[in-house]
Amino acid sequence: MSISRSFWVTGASRGLGLALVEQLLDQGHRVAASSQDNRELDTLSERYGSHLLRLPDQLQDADQASAAGQRLQAQWGAIDGLLINAGTCDYLPSATLDTDLFEMIITSNQRATEHALANALPLLTRGDKPQVMAILSRYSALQLYEPTQPLSGVNSLPQWLSEQRQALQAQGVDLTVAAPQSLQAPSTLLQFIPEQWTPQSAAMALAGCLELRKPELVLEALSLNSLWPLPH
Repeated sequence: MSISRSFWVTGASRGLGLALVEQLLDQGHRVAASSQDNRELDTLSERYGSHLLRLPDQLQDADQASAAGQRLQAQWGAIDGLLINAGTCDYLPSATLDTDLFEMIITSNQRATEHALANALPLLTRGDKPQVMAILSRYSALQLYEPTQPLSGVNSLPQWLSEQRQALQAQGVDLTVAAPQSLQAPSTLLQFIPEQWTPQSAAMALAGCLELRKPELVLEALSLNSLWPLPH
């Protein structure tokens, strides 16, 4: 039987993020969800009560991310895991133009990831065997600006996450990055065929990998809009 732990899940309004919240709650864990208000989260709140904590969702905004961290500090004082749904479209303005869509997905997820990790780290260092899992889509894993430019933490979220690994390890925090196979720097020579993941099947698989604490997981999805729906 697994021991109950405390997790913060970002980008939890719909799709994969919402499914991760439900999966972890079903396993008996406490979950803090950064999400927009919706009927599904209301239903989970009724079912799980104090095991579900609702937090501000617009984490690309530094003030909202800070407010989320402060509420977690006041309510729980520590967390054991941060699940960054860094493929989410929760941060896109409703009036986003198609021509700006990919750039907005990349930049908003990068800012939200940076803010969430900064506010979660003091809580993680007080947690039990703390860990971070960052889950990227094909879009959020893209390099910003010209692909011919060298990879850096400024133009690539996977690279930025990689640059955080050593500092996190020094504080006892494990980092797992679940993302599509990189075409520029593949982690393995194995070929991965994209799968028809549903939010529920992907959430179950990712939650099942938490205890393994692998540095990298390959997540290739056929239907991106199923896991990371665009805002209505």
